[in-house]
Amino acid sequence: MMDMVELKLPATSMTTFSAILSVTFASEHQEISADVLRKAFSTTEENFLSLVRKQWHVKPHMASVGSCCLIGIICNGLLYIANAGDSRVVLGRSGRGTKQAKAMQLSVEHNASIDTVREELRSLHPNDPHIVVKKHRVWRVKGLIQISRSIGDAYLKKAEFNKEPLLPKFRLPEPFQKPILSAEPSVLVHKLHPDDQFLIFASDGLWEHISNQEAVKIVQTSPRNGIARRLIKAALKEAAKKREMRYSDLRKIDRGVRRHFHDDITVVVVFIDPNLINGGSSSYFPLSIKGGRFAAGAGVP
Repeated sequence: MMDMVELKLPATSMTTFSAILSVTFASEHQEISADVLRKAFSTTEENFLSLVRKQWHVKPHMASVGSCCLIGIICNGLLYIANAGDSRVVLGRSGRGTKQAKAMQLSVEHNASIDTVREELRSLHPNDPHIVVKKHRVWRVKGLIQISRSIGDAYLKKAEFNKEPLLPKFRLPEPFQKPILSAEPSVLVHKLHPDDQFLIFASDGLWEHISNQEAVKIVQTSPRNGIARRLIKAALKEAAKKREMRYSDLRKIDRGVRRHFHDDITVVVVFIDPNLINGGSSSYFPLSIKGGRFAAGAGVP
């Protein structure tokens, strides 16, 4: 699937974009801050958990549903990034004295494969020797999930859902007194620079196969139209190579089996207009957002 949106926004507007291919706009009078972003995550989490409670007896599986959340907001020359989970945003910046753009990672990830994340979990749960477990060479929280922060995943946040009718594979054998996962985002504020060219928002399915610098090089050296799809295709080719198979054969694999070869991939590429930084003389500036998503065999030629 390929989504393309061409927008013209007032130069004073606040623009919000995220890796779930959504675009929203806030009032020019509304203020943005790290606290506002944290409140947005908290409210979303509370509303989803409320829905899980309402649906518990008819749809108990909703307690095991969760998502990473990565948000970017550009306001008054500042870029605000908020992230819960292991999606990532990478900035492409023009290199001084070179034509090659430099990759700058702007998000903090919450995946148990990262040493500091495991240390944080052990610090928060000092009496639980199994808070992180290595299974099949992969670190997982309680042996179940790789991420330590998310929206949803109520079964690892509220003990009230750690029981029937939730499927046994999601239930923990021992009760827990406090949430194991968190919806608290890591927030970063970046002052946009005239050399900042574009932003790549993507789920971990992309970054498992392509480095930050490789992704930036692809965007810099390729036509803008269809760039998100091109990144996805590059990742899938790498996934196929790791399995010693052809890309064309990977695409033929059934939906139910595909997840064993690669994770779902969502990509949004945002090209930064200089007016976002310099405040041009016109009242409007163009913002082009091109997003592509590949899941279970559709969307990429």
